[in-house]
Amino acid sequence: MTDPSTLFLLLVSPAIGSFLGVLIDRLPRGENVVSRRSFCRSCGTQLHVRDLVPVLSFAWSKGRCRHCDISTPPWSLYLEIAAIAVAGFAVIASDTEVTMLLTAVFLWLLLCLAASDLLWMRLPDLLTALLFAFGLIAAMGPDGSGVEMALLGAALGAGSFLVLRISYRALRGGEGLGLGDVKLMAGLGAFAGPFDLPLLVLGGALFGILWGVIRHRRRDNLGRQSIPFGT
Repeated sequence: MTDPSTLFLLLVSPAIGSFLGVLIDRLPRGENVVSRRSFCRSCGTQLHVRDLVPVLSFAWSKGRCRHCDISTPPWSLYLEIAAIAVAGFAVIASDTEVTMLLTAVFLWLLLCLAASDLLWMRLPDLLTALLFAFGLIAAMGPDGSGVEMALLGAALGAGSFLVLRISYRALRGGEGLGLGDVKLMAGLGAFAGPFDLPLLVLGGALFGILWGVIRHRRRDNLGRQSIPFGT
C-alpha cells in the first residue's frame, strides 16, 4: 500500500461523510440526491462553497446557517468525522490498495445506514442494494469466500429475518421488524457468509437489548419500544 493512496483516502473521507449526510437527509424524503444543489433545510437558501467545506464550515459558522441563523444539525458534522475514522480503520486493517478501498466503501455504507436508521428509523432501498452489491464484490476478492457462499449467507440472513417479520405479524398483529432490516440482512449476510452470520446477528441482538434497556431507564417507558436494529 503506497502512501499517496492512503493520504488520498484520508483526505477525501470528510467529503464522503458530507455526501453521506446528503443521502441521509434526502433519501428518506424521496428527494433528488444528484442534480439538486445543497440548500438550507430551514430557509431554503442555496449553499455556496464556503458553506460546504467539510468540518471547517461547521466550525466557521459555529453550527448555524449564515443566512437564517438556524442551528445546523450536528449529526452532519459527526458523519464527516466518523467518515475519517472509517477511512483510518480501512487503512489499518488492509494490506492492499484494493482491499483498503473496498473496506472503506463498505464501512461508509454501513455508517450511512446506521445513521439513517438512528435518525429516521428508515433503511433506504438504494443503500441496502448497494451494500448487497459490495458484499458480493468483496466475496469475489482475493480474501473473499466466493459468490456462492455470499449468496447463501444473503439468503439465510434475509430469509430468517423475513420469517421473523411474518411470524411477529401473525402472532402479535403488528409490525415488529421493518422490511428494511430484512433487506439489510441480505448485504450483511453476503459479507459475513453463512458461518459467521449467527455471530453477527447475536451481536446485533445484544446491542439491541442494551439499547432498549438504556431507553427504558431514561424514559421509564413500559410500553413497546421502536429500536433501530439497523444501527
